[in-house]
Amino acid sequence: MHPHNLSFLQQGDSIMPSDTITLTDERTGKTYTLPIEDGTVRSMDLRKIRTDDADFGLMAYDPAFVNTASCRSSITYLDGERGILEYRGYPIETLAEHCSFLEVAYLLVFGDLPNETELKAWANEITCRTMLHENIGKFMEGFRYDAHPMSMLVSSIAALSTLYPDAKEVRDPVNRLHQTKRLIAKVPSIAAMCYRHAVGFPYVYPDNDLSYTENLMNMMWKMVEPKYAANPVLARALDVLFILHADHEQNCSTNTMRSVGSSMADPYLAVSAAAAALSGSLHGGANEQVLRMLEEIGSKDRVPAYIERVKNGEVKLMGFGHRVYKNYDPRAKIIKWTAEQVFRVTGRNPKLDIALELERIALEDEYFIERKLYPNVDFYSGIIYQAMGFKPEFFTVLFAIPRTVGWLAQWDEMHRDPEQKIARPRQIYTGERQRPFVPMQERHAVLTAKQ
Repeated sequence: MHPHNLSFLQQGDSIMPSDTITLTDERTGKTYTLPIEDGTVRSMDLRKIRTDDADFGLMAYDPAFVNTASCRSSITYLDGERGILEYRGYPIETLAEHCSFLEVAYLLVFGDLPNETELKAWANEITCRTMLHENIGKFMEGFRYDAHPMSMLVSSIAALSTLYPDAKEVRDPVNRLHQTKRLIAKVPSIAAMCYRHAVGFPYVYPDNDLSYTENLMNMMWKMVEPKYAANPVLARALDVLFILHADHEQNCSTNTMRSVGSSMADPYLAVSAAAAALSGSLHGGANEQVLRMLEEIGSKDRVPAYIERVKNGEVKLMGFGHRVYKNYDPRAKIIKWTAEQVFRVTGRNPKLDIALELERIALEDEYFIERKLYPNVDFYSGIIYQAMGFKPEFFTVLFAIPRTVGWLAQWDEMHRDPEQKIARPRQIYTGERQRPFVPMQERHAVLTAKQ
């Protein structure tokens, strides 16, 4: 019998899995054998470890889910110790070098790379859905001119839920795919609308003759020219950046997508929630923080002094280190190469020299080596986005566009998994119990006594 079918075993049972762990409860002296599968034990197996029949049973306490697997997934493989990132088994370096973003999007959604005919059909399916309902434009007008782009994006994606009530049929795989195509197509259109609203320019309609990233650039930057012509180097750089950001396993926003989606909420509301999670400075907003750090340093010669301030605990080194990676983030290497291509077109961003010097010193310093602090994807991406003409407050929006694909692939996978239920973590209650009720006329005296 496979260990997966053995939810719990006590020592002495006739059937034993090949991989197990034996625990002794020192409170009772009882010994328990738990099956191990894929390097994990099921938390529910711990519930059988109890002092008596009235005992709820043992729980695992894991703040921030640092060592808890909440799902099985075949989308993204990540080995932080060795610096490996793969989508559906393909190394991120290979995909970034040889594929377009829509090609990678197809891979994440369907599980395999498309052939030429499949990719053409897929691109057409996305392109023909880029137009937005006019109500979204009217909705956008309700925002102030200085509204943050991520707040506008989150709200506008949620508003799509009102326009597509059929999206609530989340148990239907055909319908889920239909909504997936809509969202992949429409999120860039909303993002561009957020940008145009902020600068006070009229909205630009999609151009079906352009590629995915070229069309985004068109909707953002087209002025009075009859036909927008995107710089191919910048369009390709944006394509590569989108590939690198498409998915990253069970991070904060992906966990949010799965958690909200587990309640059977429609994908527009779930993506909106995921984008809200992404907006935080510890997640999608990190590259903006890197740029602000480089601005604070100011010049290459001031890097050593800043490094000393980091080591003294006065400031943080933004863009270094990662919850998962304990090696050089493979995406950072690709972005570093992409930066050079972009600067040949835009001119060299002086912040790159500061960043390179910061990286050089940090990688040679024992303080950072011992702590395994290596550059992550955020370290160079903000410099590239700024060189291309994007403002820092728009960086996270550029993160959300490609990550929408990963969120939707994870959302669909969750709905296909028979083990998944509505997300509902346990807690350890630390408050008071069975407090005596104090009548209103007596409460002031109670409070005074506490003070």
